[in-house]
Amino acid sequence: MDSAIFSLSCAPLYGYNITMLKAGIIGLPNVGKSTLFNAVTRSHKAAAENYPFCTIEPNLGVVSVPDLRLAELARVVKVGAQIPTAFEFVDIAGLVKGASKGEGLGNKFLSHIREVDALIQVVRCFEDPDIVHVAGETDPVRDIGIVATELVLADLETVKKRLEKISRDVKRGDKHALLEAHLLEKIGAHLNEGKPANTLVLPLSPEERLMIRGFFLLTDKPIIFVANVKEGDLAAADTHPQVVKVREYALAHHGCGTVVVSAQLESDVGDLSPEESQGYLKELGVGESGTVALIRSTYDLLGLRTFFTFNDKEVRAWTIRAGETAVKAAGVIHTDFERGFIKAETVNWEVLVKEGSVGHARESGHYRIEGRDYVVRDGDVLLFRFNV
Repeated sequence: MDSAIFSLSCAPLYGYNITMLKAGIIGLPNVGKSTLFNAVTRSHKAAAENYPFCTIEPNLGVVSVPDLRLAELARVVKVGAQIPTAFEFVDIAGLVKGASKGEGLGNKFLSHIREVDALIQVVRCFEDPDIVHVAGETDPVRDIGIVATELVLADLETVKKRLEKISRDVKRGDKHALLEAHLLEKIGAHLNEGKPANTLVLPLSPEERLMIRGFFLLTDKPIIFVANVKEGDLAAADTHPQVVKVREYALAHHGCGTVVVSAQLESDVGDLSPEESQGYLKELGVGESGTVALIRSTYDLLGLRTFFTFNDKEVRAWTIRAGETAVKAAGVIHTDFERGFIKAETVNWEVLVKEGSVGHARESGHYRIEGRDYVVRDGDVLLFRFNV
């Protein structure tokens, strides 16, 4: 077998080994979910009409992750093409009170939530008499509570059914069933207090963590909130009374952050070039696009990290989960890379940019040789050595 260093271009397209994670956009009807989806995906896939349940089947879109590091690396390695990494957004139908009992599109809505890896809850923070609010008036904290309650109720039903299913094994003293029942009872008590499962703090073994993931609880998914404001409120969003309430409530009750977006504005400028849209936002006194901030925040929420590869034509960003090793990173690019992994050459992207060239970085000893168990860091530039 020959040993060779391969960069991305050596991997045929059919060999790519990429599984994209999904972030689901949820919320009450008419809060701007579909408008936000269109803005984030820079598309018009989702119907965004002024009536409840204009979205029934979920819309799916792939979103590129903005990363300024690509341009810096492209300059140093002297290539023209820059290929960002990506993940998926899913626009899910609006939820109403009683969804856990099948109201509205309840059962379908909940099944779609189970299929995503993280949740983005859009909360309406604007008044508009022309856009119907299903609850009559705008109250973002109440809206968060409605959605949270329905997800908690659905999880309580899941816990109840699981306990019933393992009851015989528990009675006969099965060790695994006893452990599972103990965890379910702890989670059930927490849910009964109206608290999401992901805020329950327990010292857990790896086996217990795996077991909890196997319950597929809706409120165990990581979540972030989007405060959807009017265009005119963006510049002073940090002091917007409803935005302040959402941020405080999200942190206190869900332990998570909030991103401020004007979904309609972002959708309207979606057809402009990045330079044109950024110029328009600056005129409004806004430093960064809300959708860019949301994409980055969701990427972190999903527990994702980025590494880079390059060849004589392109520099490319790749996604891995936090804590994954070099051999797993190799497998993201191509199954052959993982199967025949020998070593990985790595250098931090900032060091490479500072040194000014690959040659200088090597000469100064900044390139390292790492083995299969090396935990890849965000921003690593990697070249893989493997058997073919």
